[in-house]
Amino acid sequence: MLILLPPSEGKSAPKRGKPLSLPDLGFPELTEPREQVLTALAGLCAGDPEHAARTLGLGPTQADDVRRNARLLDTPTARADAIYTGVLYENLGLPSLDSAARRRASSSLAIMSSLFGMVRPADRIPAYRLAGGVNLPGLGVVSAHWRKVLDPVVEAAAGNGLVADLRSSTYAAFWRPGRALAPKVATVRVLQQVGSRRMVVSHFNKATKGRLVRALLESGATPRRPVALAEVIRDLGWKVELGDQGGHQLDVIVEEL
Repeated sequence: MLILLPPSEGKSAPKRGKPLSLPDLGFPELTEPREQVLTALAGLCAGDPEHAARTLGLGPTQADDVRRNARLLDTPTARADAIYTGVLYENLGLPSLDSAARRRASSSLAIMSSLFGMVRPADRIPAYRLAGGVNLPGLGVVSAHWRKVLDPVVEAAAGNGLVADLRSSTYAAFWRPGRALAPKVATVRVLQQVGSRRMVVSHFNKATKGRLVRALLESGATPRRPVALAEVIRDLGWKVELGDQGGHQLDVIVEEL
């Protein structure tokens, strides 16, 4: 099973570590499009910092992010699962998994990235600031750039298995399954129930997704179809309903964390 995750907006910048080496990252077929994004982003941030901040949607207190983007090839790197520090990753808690679950994570998790397209948890990357909707000079909108190249990469990574898609809406625009793979893609949403109302609440959504992925990795389950994934999630203690999209949308319903 391939599990697609969003990155986190918050990132931990390592103080020491090897510089970025694109050939050493997972999914090496993305090396050229990664170079294109890196070149465009570093070039933008090495010029007028105020213009760069406006283009990236950053405020005056985020000048360090602009400076860091300008030096991405020289700044220290760390594992992607240490760089991404948001609520989802805090609740996923990859470092505290047992050895078998960590092995599953290394082969089944793929993290969408505006800068790198898609990375594995162990890939060494620098901290960066780039949103999927940014229009980079000479490149265009970041999400559209990745949408051109990610389909065969995701399909190869999925193989004959299921794709559990837990991406946020921003990163869903990076890749949409083609006709051949679509029947094996389960889109997982988290809805908070308050009385009779159901809604998407950011903190509940991210925290529950992190805990759910942790539980899936610990279980060792390998469902092959969306309906089988729903059964596994129920067995793990969550309430889940089959939504629309022909039964390929799974709604996990939570009332409290």
